[in-house]
Amino acid sequence: MTQHLVLTVIGDDRPGLVEALSHIVAEHHGNWSESRMAHLADKFAGIVTVEVPKENETSLIKALQDLSTVGLKVSVEVANTRTASGELVVLSVMGNDRTGIIREVSKTLSVLGANVIDLNSYCEPAPMSSEMLFKAELEVLLPTGCSVETLEKAVESISSDLVVELAD
Repeated sequence: MTQHLVLTVIGDDRPGLVEALSHIVAEHHGNWSESRMAHLADKFAGIVTVEVPKENETSLIKALQDLSTVGLKVSVEVANTRTASGELVVLSVMGNDRTGIIREVSKTLSVLGANVIDLNSYCEPAPMSSEMLFKAELEVLLPTGCSVETLEKAVESISSDLVVELAD
């Protein structure tokens, strides 16, 4: 029998962090299933799901926590196995950068009962000016009864300077 675990990792970025993490997972007969990792503000941060034989779970968790001695903090949670239902939609949002865009978009999604599955955001200079543009791509699970059109109208109503594109 196997246990599914979700690991969150963060540390000062340097070569070898992924190797150290993957070595420990493999050493405990774990299977690295899925991951999202990034370099942000000189930190290495990531989320990893692993499957490990039940009998190796405790020793794997201990070994992962021991990575703190090399500057990598690892938190471990048991993964949920339930699956959500609804329509999956990719939502792109772009506009002049300002404080609160993610808060406003996430509040709108919450009111609709939509669940954020994946979120990537960044800022970059606008092509014809020195202004900064905010861009975000979200993968959203819409609840039953909430249409793509309703989602689009709700997000567009946040601000007239936001450009919203949907793909399903």
